[in-house]
Amino acid sequence: MSAPEERGALTSRSSLYLCAVSVQQAEPEGLWSLDYAAPPDRTEPRKQARRAWPQTRAELTDMLTPLLVELDAASAAEELQRRLSAMDPPVRHRNIHLLVRGLSLENEARARALARCLVRTGRSVQSVCVGLALLTRLGEPEDVPCLETLGLLRDLVRPVIHTLDAIDRRAAALIHLRNEAAKPELSRLLGAIGAGDDTAVRERLVALPRTIGPEDARRAAEASQLVRLLELDVAVMGSSGRVGAPSLRTPELVAQAAWLLFQMTCVRDSSPEILSYRDAVRAYESLARGAARHLAPTLDHYALLLSAAQELSSGAGVLHDWGGPGRRQAVVAELVAVLDRPDWRTVVDREGDGAGESGGVRRRTEWARRARRQLARRPAGTVEGLRIEVAERDPLEPGTVEARIVVDGRPLVPAVFGRGAVHSPEWLLDSGRLRATEEPREVELAEAYCSEGCCGALYVTIRRDGGEVVWSDWRCPPPPQSALHVRSIPELRFDAAAYDAEVRRAENDHTWTWPARKTARLIVAGLRDRPELLTRWGVELSWAGTAFSNLDQTVLCLRYAGEDGSLTYVMWCIQEDGTLPEDRAADALRRPVSEDPRTYGS
Repeated sequence: MSAPEERGALTSRSSLYLCAVSVQQAEPEGLWSLDYAAPPDRTEPRKQARRAWPQTRAELTDMLTPLLVELDAASAAEELQRRLSAMDPPVRHRNIHLLVRGLSLENEARARALARCLVRTGRSVQSVCVGLALLTRLGEPEDVPCLETLGLLRDLVRPVIHTLDAIDRRAAALIHLRNEAAKPELSRLLGAIGAGDDTAVRERLVALPRTIGPEDARRAAEASQLVRLLELDVAVMGSSGRVGAPSLRTPELVAQAAWLLFQMTCVRDSSPEILSYRDAVRAYESLARGAARHLAPTLDHYALLLSAAQELSSGAGVLHDWGGPGRRQAVVAELVAVLDRPDWRTVVDREGDGAGESGGVRRRTEWARRARRQLARRPAGTVEGLRIEVAERDPLEPGTVEARIVVDGRPLVPAVFGRGAVHSPEWLLDSGRLRATEEPREVELAEAYCSEGCCGALYVTIRRDGGEVVWSDWRCPPPPQSALHVRSIPELRFDAAAYDAEVRRAENDHTWTWPARKTARLIVAGLRDRPELLTRWGVELSWAGTAFSNLDQTVLCLRYAGEDGSLTYVMWCIQEDGTLPEDRAADALRRPVSEDPRTYGS
């Protein structure tokens, strides 16, 4: 908190910390005020040109390095603020964090003192962010109250959360929820947490709608201490050997925990939040125990448990520190044991209601059958070398179908890229891109969820070298004007015979697919064999698959160049009608023989 002489009317020269203290004093019982922000910049407007990262890195390094060794904290903080204010255009806080993360800190005590001085006396967002970036590396629990106060300022919310993530994950989650106060379901949860009422927290947590995003799901789990609630509620043998009495809402809490974990694994619009959830291992263990004891066999529960087992077999959840061999496999086995109970098997063995929810129940039931069969065929234990596992997400929350690449038991793409899903089996397998030849070939394994131009893509060069297949020359290009770095990934070598057999197996395994998707694959194969069907019209295939909102509809995206050279896209849609995919594909391939495909979308 501020000293008595620091309190009172704030001026444009006041530190941001004092501004935050004024917010705290103005609304001591309030959770958040959107009416406050950092003090306004009263200097003349500066040009909004973008600063090149190499220039920024050089300037910040030259600026910070001597200040960390030559001056006392107060003098260094004042000098740093003066120099930062002279930078035009101003440096972004993201670049500050990136620079400080890689900065050599010979005297950590001096750097920590400078950081604490900056967060308390900094008069600009940039100077405070330097302090926050240093505390991300050097912060201690005693810094949390100051950071929580700074988190009341809108301009500093994200930088403060980033720093608190390294020191106190729950404090970071609480600030995130306050920043999302416009969402009533999150504000109600926050109120229950603030009241310290576990019963109310359970009720608000269970009441969270399934519309919240992956980060909100993780932050809600962290802020509410989901794992603690699960471990309290799930019947656990105590020291006396007696089983504890669960809460009346235990089944609902277990089901909601399964959904929150499922949402954290989404990679459609974000990085997999499950990698940032430090309690993931305990959460999955509590889920498996709770499901075995408290969940009723319903389609929703079946799908959520199946998704968890799928994730722990080949998804990003594998990458957590499971504390020794067999622990993760034991959780998967416990989940599968529940799914294999006779009353649970009945849920998916009976026919789905094709009319219910516009076929949603039927599609989800069919997905559950396919995914369960795939899980049953997965080899027991850790497979050495290459394993390719096609993973289709629960159609309740549609996502991409991934051709997951697992190397020595660990999923490769989330481990080395983590900014988007693995490409589809059509892209990697049907095209033969993963086949190894004497001629080196570069293959794109994944693209960022936003786009390659924004956050990059993951490339590898595949070649055959005698009795081995080599994956090398990894490339993860950063977008223009970005501070993203190419990750250093080691060269991978596989036994050539085993590699070829695995690629062949994956290419020929079509059991994961469904009728509309199979129709798309058959049409693509036909167009690959007879390219003249489209080229005679000046048309080419952009992509093929199923509609995101209607998995029973085959979609082929065609494109052609107009007279001015601009590209025009045509969406060719084929609705599933109960006929065989082979027949629908044959009918589709006959159409461009006599009909211009440029007219298909009209």
